[in-house]
Amino acid sequence: MQKQDNATLDNAPGNKHHPVYLHEMMGMELLCAEPGMAKARLDVQEKVCQPFGFLSGGASLALAETLAGCGSLVLCTPNELPFGIQVSANHIHAVPLGGRVTATASLLQKSRHLHVWNVDIVDEEGRLVSSCRVTNCIKERKPS
Repeated sequence: MQKQDNATLDNAPGNKHHPVYLHEMMGMELLCAEPGMAKARLDVQEKVCQPFGFLSGGASLALAETLAGCGSLVLCTPNELPFGIQVSANHIHAVPLGGRVTATASLLQKSRHLHVWNVDIVDEEGRLVSSCRVTNCIKERKPS
C-alpha cells in the first residue's frame, strides 16, 4: 500500500477538515456559564472510563479544567483568553459506567491575570466524586 501525503488528502476537493475538540469528544454538556459560576454535565460512557469501568480521574480533571475555562471566558474581555496553568484534584468516590456527573465551578479569586476556581463534581445522588482546583492565566489574544 502506498503512503499518501496528508496535505494532499486535507486539500482534496470536498474534504473539509473539522477538528473535534476535547469537550465534544468526551460528551461534555455545558449547562450554564455566568460571572463567577459555571456548570456542566457528563455521562459516564466507555470513552471516559478507565479499564475497570469507572470514570477516569483524568476525565474528571479534563472536565474541571474545561469548565473553569468556560467560567473564565465569561469574565474575559473580547481580546483576552484563559489558559489553564494548574489543575489538581482529590478523587473521593468512583462512578461506574452508565452514571452521570455534574460539575459546578465557583470562582475563588480573580485578579487581572489569574482566576482561581474550585470545581466540585458530584454523582446523580449528590455524592462528591472529585474536588478540583484550577488556576487560569489570562492572556491577551494575539492578532491573527
